[in-house]
Parts: sequence; C-alpha cells; structure tokens
Amino acid sequence: MDNKKRFDIKQGMCVNIVLKQDQRSKKLTKGIVKDILTNSSFHPHGIKVRLQDGQVGRVQEIL
Repeated sequence: MDNKKRFDIKQGMCVNIVLKQDQRSKKLTKGIVKDILTNSSFHPHGIKVRLQDGQVGRVQEIL
C-alpha cells in the first residue's frame, strides 16, 4: 500500500501523519482517518487527511 496514492487510503484506517508544523522535524502523529482531503489520485508528499480528532496532515505510513 502506498501513502502517495489516494486509492490506497480509506476512511477508518489507522495511519501515521505529519502535521504542517511538524514537517521539518518529521514528527509523526497516529490516528484514524475521518476524511480524505486530497482530491487528486496521487500526491508526491502523501495524501492529506483529517483524523477523527480533527488534526490535518499528510499520510506518511499506513498501519
């Protein structure tokens, strides 16, 4: 499964994302996907999602 392809990411999946403010440090945040925010089928930095707790970031790992 590829974190850069929208097709591989589904609502309810457990993922690690990087938040905007953590992009330099690459600190990961774990959560459950609530919404997929990227409209295109592919994004080189990862698909942008909203977690169930409201945090928004790009998927780095699918768990």
